[in-house]
Amino acid sequence: MKKVYNSASEALDGLLHDGMLIAAGGFGLCGIPELLIDAIVDSDVKDLTVASNNAGVDDFGLGKLLTTRQVKKMMSSYVGENAEFMRQYLSGELELEFNPQGTLAERMRAGGSGIAGFYTKTGVGTQIADGKEVKIFDGEEYILERGIFADLAIVKAWKADTTGNCIFRKTARNFNPPAAMCGKVCVMEVEEIVEPGELDANAIHLPGIYVHRLIQGEHEKRIEQRTTRPRKAA
Repeated sequence: MKKVYNSASEALDGLLHDGMLIAAGGFGLCGIPELLIDAIVDSDVKDLTVASNNAGVDDFGLGKLLTTRQVKKMMSSYVGENAEFMRQYLSGELELEFNPQGTLAERMRAGGSGIAGFYTKTGVGTQIADGKEVKIFDGEEYILERGIFADLAIVKAWKADTTGNCIFRKTARNFNPPAAMCGKVCVMEVEEIVEPGELDANAIHLPGIYVHRLIQGEHEKRIEQRTTRPRKAA
């Protein structure tokens, strides 16, 4: 099975359609599949539902898809740092399914593991629980959360071999593994592709069975917020 493609647009060929559900890896601007996002922007596909921790910033990451009005609904746990997100939501142009962060990660992981739903205490007694089934376990309430089964997963890793076994770099690992798992098809962008056997088998974060298509490319890796100390006078 050929997994390595020459470009993001080539890797997404035949996978995109209006109204689809996309799971996207990344946390803020850390570890986001920026090349694949740009290709989706260029595709003009619309009415998307995107499951992602957040929607990037106004001019980068998933924020680009908000600017082009290609996203109908976000399934997120954090919605700050993006003025256009706020404007569209408050004006009723964008639907939002708010998830506690751990719940969103587990919903993705559950979908990737073939688990239709799970019970959690997180959100009990809040608006998160509205309309959800409640069960009592050991005298305490738990709410039912559904697994996420995405049409497509777009993720970013540091290195991968040609079969899709991959390694994420430090905190860029974040939501990428569960997002990759829950897609019917997973397209991954990486900084370097190597031959099978070149990666330490004990260091693999995500096995290639979850990865269907791969691209290698250059990444901007923009910093969302830079905080530095004032330089001391000599």
